[in-house]
Parts: sequence; structure tokens; C-alpha cells
Amino acid sequence: MTTADMNTSATTTSATTTSATNPSTERPVPVWALRTARALPLLALPVCLWRLPFGFGFQMGMDMPREDLSLWVTVPYVLTLSLLSEAFALLCAGLVRPWGERAPAWLVVAAGTVAGGAFTALTVQWVLTTFELAGFQEVGFVNGWWRALATVVSGLFVLWGPLVLALTYAYHRRRRA
Repeated sequence: MTTADMNTSATTTSATTTSATNPSTERPVPVWALRTARALPLLALPVCLWRLPFGFGFQMGMDMPREDLSLWVTVPYVLTLSLLSEAFALLCAGLVRPWGERAPAWLVVAAGTVAGGAFTALTVQWVLTTFELAGFQEVGFVNGWWRALATVVSGLFVLWGPLVLALTYAYHRRRRA
């Protein structure tokens, strides 16, 4: 075996080891898509945390009558909703990871488009109510600080829909034939 053959063999072994310890997708993922997929759970987290006090009857500064529901109903509901939100945000990592390429591409694109579209509709509703456009009105708050906090927290969450659509489009471009 010549030195050139040994170098080629060593390079091949090194590349195999690198890809085995650091699996990559079939085609390279854009850096912005990787960063976006990592940010999605962080965007959902504030609204998940914001929701938790509602389960215990705390109104978070909203100027409205308190609902008299049992804690046995509200706490599991709010916890489940928050956990599902984070689970779906983490599931979006499949749009940039190799395990997301195991499912048929059309199925992933369809699911991402439907989910991204639904959350984008929430974005439209948020803009209309936050800025009180087209007759939409926001719930009253006891002071401006509560309103500002609610606007920031929910504003981060509504970015989720457009970002999922962008990730889905990048996934589609990478996976198409």
C-alpha cells in the first residue's frame, strides 16, 4: 500500500467516524434554519410559563371576573397545554435533524404547513387585538405593566407560526428531488 492509499484510507476512516459521531442530514441545513429550530422552544417557553398561574386562578393582571372552575380541571388543562406547546416546539427540530428525514417528505411538509398556517392565523388575530384593529379589542389589564408583559410574552409566541413556515419551506427545498 502506498502512502497516498494510506492517506486516502485515513481520510475515509476519519470522515466515517466524524459522520457517525456527528450525523448530518442528507443535504446541508442552512445555519439560519438550525438557529431558528433551536430558538422555537425558547419562544414558546415564556407563554407556557405565563399560562401556569391561570391554572391556579391568578388572573395575571387581567381586569375580568375570575372563573370559578375546580383546580382539578384548570391545573391539568394548563399543564397539558404548556407541555404540548413545548413538545411541538421541540418536534420542529425534525425539520433540521436527520431523524426528521426518516418520514416521507410530503408528510413532514404537509404537517409543517398546516401547523405553521394555524399559528400564523393566531399571529393575525394577535395583531388585530393588540393594536385594536378592525373592531377587535384586547382584554383590559389593571395597569400598563401587566399589559406590556402580556404583549411581549404573547408576541414572542406568535412568531412561532411564520418561523415554522420558513423552516418547512427550507426543509422542502432541501428534500425535493
